[in-house]
Amino acid sequence: MSLPTPPPVLSVHALGKSFGPTPVLRDVSLEIQAGTATAIMGPSGSGKSTLLHCMSGIVKPDSGAVLLAGQHIQNLGENDRSRLRREAFGFVFQSGQLLPELPAIENVALPLILGGASIRDAKATANAFFAPLGLDGLQDRRPGQMSGGQSQRVAIARALATKPSVLFADEPTGALDAQTSWEVMRLLRESAQQIGSALVVVTHDLEVARWCDRTLVMQAGSLTAQQVAA
Repeated sequence: MSLPTPPPVLSVHALGKSFGPTPVLRDVSLEIQAGTATAIMGPSGSGKSTLLHCMSGIVKPDSGAVLLAGQHIQNLGENDRSRLRREAFGFVFQSGQLLPELPAIENVALPLILGGASIRDAKATANAFFAPLGLDGLQDRRPGQMSGGQSQRVAIARALATKPSVLFADEPTGALDAQTSWEVMRLLRESAQQIGSALVVVTHDLEVARWCDRTLVMQAGSLTAQQVAA
């Protein structure tokens, strides 16, 4: 007898979003299960990044609902949505978006400090991610003193530091060469699995999508296809 499917960690129901007169998302629905990896692909302007921003509470949809463990996140006030993004979600972007004036260890510790941890405890927690991500010895380097691949690994460590329910990655390898992209995706997938985070990746790269359990394809603001990894 098969076990019942656990409830999704994140649900999207009939999502709609327009910027001015232009619809960007049209009646999008999907579910994200804990510990799984989902790739979202599509041409430029198809709505994939806007979908990620709505799913993660960065942008409020015009219609529909986004639920994290059953809670409607679009109904939260800005302060509560900011807290939710800080505590329940992790983010990795194409450019890394590290603070250039802070050393790597402080970049990783920052979301913990913002969440109320002491500087000492936050740095101790952050430091635990450096060796597994191949960053040991780089704790005191600033982003300008690191390679692109090293900076992305620091960004992964920062995203994982709060042990988020969902880890969002928007074109995380877009600025990297093929070998570095492979290594960054390996670390991203393995690290998310180790802490039980769901992973949602927006990408234009089929090689990146192959790291995921399934691939959703967007076209003109709608989900048009789904491919499940063999």
